Amino acid sequence: MSSAPDLKTLEAAATWYVQLNDGAVSEARTRAWQAWLQACPQHAAAWARVEKLQSQWAMIPPKAALSSLDAAKAQRRDVLKMLGMLLAVGSSTWLAVEHVPYRSMLAEHRTGIRERRTLRLDDGSQLELNSDTALDILFDAKQRLIRLHQGEILVQTAKDPGQRSFIVHTEDGSIRALGTRFSVRQLPGQTRVGVEQSAVEIRPLRHIDLLLRLEAGQQVTFDRDAAGEIERLPSASTAWVKGMLSVDDWRLGDFVEELGRYRPGVLRCATSVQDLSISGAFRIDDTETVLENLGKTLPVKVRYLTRYWVSIEPA
Repeated sequence: MSSAPDLKTLEAAATWYVQLNDGAVSEARTRAWQAWLQACPQHAAAWARVEKLQSQWAMIPPKAALSSLDAAKAQRRDVLKMLGMLLAVGSSTWLAVEHVPYRSMLAEHRTGIRERRTLRLDDGSQLELNSDTALDILFDAKQRLIRLHQGEILVQTAKDPGQRSFIVHTEDGSIRALGTRFSVRQLPGQTRVGVEQSAVEIRPLRHIDLLLRLEAGQQVTFDRDAAGEIERLPSASTAWVKGMLSVDDWRLGDFVEELGRYRPGVLRCATSVQDLSISGAFRIDDTETVLENLGKTLPVKVRYLTRYWVSIEPA
């Protein structure tokens, strides 16, 4: 029976993860990783922890090109981050790991990857929760409040006899419904709001005096300080409710990033093919078929490093 991986082996696994995820994967590096993986049972056990992490989060985002010195420093930071997470796997809690969004883990309502859910609220309002979403519902005598910690929701508000405000809070500010149907998505450092019916009022967290009214057919992205330019709401922006991802002349890189929300692990797109254009309607509940068909319509191939680590590369 093989022993558990020691600290040195876990650090090696973390280093391999970062190197294989740096955007410059070569066949020689892949062969070297495979040789390391097969050299010792402890190596396989350490990599199994990596795969366990991959199945839940894409831990370390791809980086843009950096200088050699900056890249070395960044890689070392990423190795240490990954190592800390590997040490946490198998323990009684994830909360000791700084990377883990603990508020999301403790949220009242959560969906996992590939999961969507409908919630009927006490006032008759309805929430649609997209994949990997976490929120709390706080209703009292004065207001109806949704705290969105991560992910995306589609809200259909109901009339309230007590005329309580219906508000969605994100880390960037608040969105107040004005008798409406609207979507809210928590992005890294930003919140995106789209209005399908009626209107909403948006207030950035640090400047609540900056009130922005958003009408039906409009969307906007805002952060804690200000809102961006108001844009036209794409017609299929909430197609995910019906299990679809509908795109019209999207960059392949953007499409792959969006598709990655609906499958566990890492899904990456090589820089050389990121600007290819893609259009169509795709089932988000069957991402394997979507990936399989990419090579039939675009000059790309899909490479599986592991089940949870997939790369879109030039054909």
